[in-house]
Amino acid sequence: MNFRLLPEWAEQDAVMLTWPHKDTDWADNLARVEPVYIELAKHITTQQQLVIVAHNSALKVHITALLNSANVSLNRVHFVVTPTNDTWARDHGPLTCAAIDSPEQLKVYDFTFNGWGNKFESALDNQINRTLVKELSSTNNQYQALDMVLEGGGIEINEHGVLLTTSECLLNKNRNPDLNPNDIEALLKEHLGATSFLWVEHGYLAGDDTDSHIDTLVRFAPNNTLVYVQCDDKTDEHFSALDAMEKQLKTFKTADNTPYNLIELPWPKAAYDDEQTRLPATYANYLIINNAVLVPTYNDANDERALAQVQKAYPQHTIIGVNCQPIIEQFGSLHCITMQLPRGFLAGAAQ
Repeated sequence: MNFRLLPEWAEQDAVMLTWPHKDTDWADNLARVEPVYIELAKHITTQQQLVIVAHNSALKVHITALLNSANVSLNRVHFVVTPTNDTWARDHGPLTCAAIDSPEQLKVYDFTFNGWGNKFESALDNQINRTLVKELSSTNNQYQALDMVLEGGGIEINEHGVLLTTSECLLNKNRNPDLNPNDIEALLKEHLGATSFLWVEHGYLAGDDTDSHIDTLVRFAPNNTLVYVQCDDKTDEHFSALDAMEKQLKTFKTADNTPYNLIELPWPKAAYDDEQTRLPATYANYLIINNAVLVPTYNDANDERALAQVQKAYPQHTIIGVNCQPIIEQFGSLHCITMQLPRGFLAGAAQ
């Protein structure tokens, strides 16, 4: 049976959040960060179910109290209690494929997460998916753990099986040093059902620990559309790389040899932490849920234009801004802290 990774706009059972706690780098910022998670929980549970990974039982009790106080519908919330290093669910979460000929049949892949090239401790996060699948996944689903290092934020796929990624991330020797580009393509064809590849050779965000994850730069949307960040400030350190990226995107062709529809996202003003380290603010790091797209905002003059541009890409969805200023202070954003779980993932989920 041949499986293919589902595009993010496929119908979902739930979104997974791995909650921040006092034993993570979020410790000094929990008072500002947890309200963002609560807001996400509110938006998600209006459309679908929510899975929350909690570091321990005490944290589960704490989260439950927060959600109760915020009037979040707890009958739509599922908890997985298991130790965690951090909160980046996009990168330690599962990648879920559907059988091409029988889309109700799912296969849940548990790739290896090594803290973005062994930059950070990740042993606990690398065990989350096993517990998640054991406790919540439908018994109809297949599960496979793989030795290959791969993060969800490093790849995008569309409804045609075209896989979009950056060379800086997937070919980085801190991930899979024994694999060459042909090896990686072969494995992604085998496991994720990729039909072809678009390798982005340019683009980065200062402060990003992921080695240029694609979800900070370029995203797929339906109907052969690419949504990408565009830097219009020639004095900004990112201008040259992002200008080169834009030029490359214009050369990409679909299977019928036509250019992709390109939708540019505005460039937010430079943001810095207390130590004057530049933070990786990007509007590309949005989350698609059932009937809505949650878009990070940064108290920036370009926020409204970013929402309008995302609306062009997903005209059937409601576009909702979420202030992610506290999230980028840990060098990620909204998409980075979430992972969608497609329809059929959860045992007993309402169909």
